[in-house]
Amino acid sequence: MGNCSFCGKPAGLFRKQHPQCVALRDAGWTEMVEISKQAAVGRGSVDNLEGRLVTKARASFVPETGVRTAQVAGWEAAVDHLLEDGSLDKQEEAALVAFQRRFSLSQDDLDRRGAYSRVLKGAIIRDLLEGKIPQRVTVSSQLPFNFQKNEQLIYLFPTVEYLEDRTRTQYFGGYQGVSVRVMKGVYYRVGGFRGNPVGRTERLHVDSGPLAVTTKHLYFGGPRKSFRVRHDKIVTFIPYTDGVGIIRDAATAKPQVFVTGDGWFAYNLLANVSQLGAGV
Repeated sequence: MGNCSFCGKPAGLFRKQHPQCVALRDAGWTEMVEISKQAAVGRGSVDNLEGRLVTKARASFVPETGVRTAQVAGWEAAVDHLLEDGSLDKQEEAALVAFQRRFSLSQDDLDRRGAYSRVLKGAIIRDLLEGKIPQRVTVSSQLPFNFQKNEQLIYLFPTVEYLEDRTRTQYFGGYQGVSVRVMKGVYYRVGGFRGNPVGRTERLHVDSGPLAVTTKHLYFGGPRKSFRVRHDKIVTFIPYTDGVGIIRDAATAKPQVFVTGDGWFAYNLLANVSQLGAGV
């Protein structure tokens, strides 16, 4: 008969934990995350938060090392709550930043599930809606792009898949014809025709690489294909769940699609950057 891993008392035959101890631990953890969430959204004090979390952890069989984990989980839950409407106002961003700084939570801590990146994206969209040029992204490595003078980087997608629509022509209804022997070794084919051409459009993966959005252009750089497009030369933005497509201002232009993994942000980013008028 083993002892409960939480309270240390006999747990019963073939048991390592009391169900009530597990329930107490789970309820305590949930409350710790909720307390942290309320503080991160600005509805609770951060001054005595750590002490409250330690007290709750001790009373709920949660190891004290879980206090920091609860703070991170609470911050992530706050982000989910604040971004339910797709936007993040200045007051909400300030509360999140204050919580992060108060408990020295790193970007790596907060971005393990993408929460930090979502806050950054929400703030960038807010800046654009206010007619401001976002200055929130810094890149430490060398980019494979030759930015023009006074051109500013707004956002960088480190790796995207680039797709193009291409039309392939096939012929249907053709007839081989009949070969008629004219003389030894010489034949003449009669009655053959190629058939009717039918075009079929396919979306093909062309390359993968970084996608940079600046105040003037959209840049893509892959090992096989690289190009830039002026914002004012894009006539249509096509939203997808996992990316965005563009159609250039050309008579024969076809969709060019970038799979970014976040279609909502990519579409709103490009559509709003084009409204800045920086590409004119």
